[in-house]
Amino acid sequence: MSKPTQDREVAIRTLAGLILTSAAALQLSGCVVRAGVAVPVPPPAPVYVAPAPPPPPPPPVAAAEVDMQASEAPPALPQYEQPPCPVEGYIWTPGYWAFAPAGYFWVPGTWVAPPRVGLLWTPGYWGFVGGVYMFHAGYWGPHVGFYGGVNYGFGYTGVGFAGGRWVGGSFAYNQAVTNINVTVVHNSYNETVINNNVTVNRVSYNGGAGGIVAAPTAQERMAAQEQHVAATAAQHQHLQQAAANPALLAHNNGGHPAIAATARPGAFNGPGVVGAHGATPPHAPGAYANRNYGGQPGKAPGQGAPSGAAHGQQANGKPPAAKPNAAKPHPKTPPENGRHEPETAQR
Repeated sequence: MSKPTQDREVAIRTLAGLILTSAAALQLSGCVVRAGVAVPVPPPAPVYVAPAPPPPPPPPVAAAEVDMQASEAPPALPQYEQPPCPVEGYIWTPGYWAFAPAGYFWVPGTWVAPPRVGLLWTPGYWGFVGGVYMFHAGYWGPHVGFYGGVNYGFGYTGVGFAGGRWVGGSFAYNQAVTNINVTVVHNSYNETVINNNVTVNRVSYNGGAGGIVAAPTAQERMAAQEQHVAATAAQHQHLQQAAANPALLAHNNGGHPAIAATARPGAFNGPGVVGAHGATPPHAPGAYANRNYGGQPGKAPGQGAPSGAAHGQQANGKPPAAKPNAAKPHPKTPPENGRHEPETAQR
């Protein structure tokens, strides 16, 4: 073999050795790097956790339905007697002043069948709000709520109701403040409690100049949050008939309606109709008469029944003979002065 050939083979071998050495060194260097440097681990994917819902807000005090308003205060409550309860289970709903374009008119107090067992009546009331007088409609509920502190009488002293209570499935009447006929009503009791927190007067509205200063109690606020039932169909009809009778307008009767209370809703003539103290009988000359409701269409309230029957008199003008055990004396509405009367403030 010639010398140049040998030299070429030596150079090739040397070059090959260098290449192998370099490759080995590179592999060893890579291993060292991988062994000495920590490879970062990717963070776990974020998990969304929904925040806990906020606690529910306390239920607001239910606002009474406002269905009438006027720019002037309603008249004082008239004084009148309560007719005896005609049917066991009926509940007394006191009279009140309502408002129409013609002015204030009186809606007579009356005995009403409740919508169902266990419900009591919270009367409506006028309240002075924002420069006007607004009427908060009454409603039925398991407890008596706020009615402006107005003393409607007959158990509605301004707070709660003292005229009776439910005992199981029957309504028991408190003879101390309600007029019951013992031949009709057999479930009664006699309970008298002095309520010194209520001033007895005839003011018919809350707030404003000369109005009653009263705010809902804690119990009345709770009653406002309960489920309520609106006035019955019979009560609505009673209101409509009162609105249609010009004799019940305050500017016609001077605040003394001849039909201040009735024994049943809509029964605006005949037995059981009671006039306010100082009222002009509806059949008297010059008095306004309702011509389209009560008895027969087109007849005034006194027609269709003996004259004076609506006021407890016979046709001959004499009072009827007293019936034994027929009814207790009529409880009276609050007098004009500020005396206190013994009545129970009960819910």
